[in-house]
Amino acid sequence: MAGLFDKQADVYLDARPTYPKEWYSKLAVLTPHHTLAWDVGTGNGQAALSVAEHYEQVIGTDVSESQLQRAMLHPRVRYAHTPLSITDDELIALVGGEDSVDLVTVAQAVHWFDLPKFYNLVSRVLKKPGGVFAVWCYNDIEVDPTFDPIMKRFHDTTLPFWDKNIQYVFDGYKTLPFPFESVGFGSEGNPLPLDIPKQLSFEGFLKMLRSWSAVTTAKDQGVDLLPEKVVKEFEGAWGGSKLVRSVSYKALCLLEKLGCEACDITVQVQSNPAITSPKL
Repeated sequence: MAGLFDKQADVYLDARPTYPKEWYSKLAVLTPHHTLAWDVGTGNGQAALSVAEHYEQVIGTDVSESQLQRAMLHPRVRYAHTPLSITDDELIALVGGEDSVDLVTVAQAVHWFDLPKFYNLVSRVLKKPGGVFAVWCYNDIEVDPTFDPIMKRFHDTTLPFWDKNIQYVFDGYKTLPFPFESVGFGSEGNPLPLDIPKQLSFEGFLKMLRSWSAVTTAKDQGVDLLPEKVVKEFEGAWGGSKLVRSVSYKALCLLEKLGCEACDITVQVQSNPAITSPKL
């Protein structure tokens, strides 16, 4: 994932949906202690700030220095750059040491990770017992029956430009290996569906599309996926460029804890030979 979101870091900060506060309250209830949380792939710190409302300290890490430079500050959040060259032991020490973390969160990012390597890190840093591991993604946005088919057609044009790991998101994390013990909020192969309601302007909608890694990748290859004609079609179906619409992002969540079966993790990652579109 390194570099995928560097170029659109400014757009990313404004464009992505915020997650409901209720999510974080539910996470906090699940951990017996609230000393330390680790937000991985923290980006601009959106999730880290909300986690910090419930935990004494949050470590937000990311491979993207551009994202971290735009991270939102909070007295209980410490951000750290984790380059690809960092060793496992260095990363664990940076976070707080083995058996030290009450909660690990990954918002819209775990599908980019080296899963066997990352899951091993999680198993080392989470407190035993009681540590909780939460990942979530969103893979759809619903506006209305007129707009949604146009969005589906646009999404199909982006398919050649996605990294293959995006298939986990398109599958709604149903195919994401997740070898941990369920706490009743989704499990491997059966993530919990959630909605993220949002008031969204047309400009905000366009920013969201421009923040997609596939749109940036296509642009780097000389392909403009959002030419004037496409923007105008979106604008007409939206109801005008000045209109603010009520939309719903379709999210999926997995909340689990470290069980004995996760102490020696081996993950079979699917090959994903072809990227196919989700139902939009």
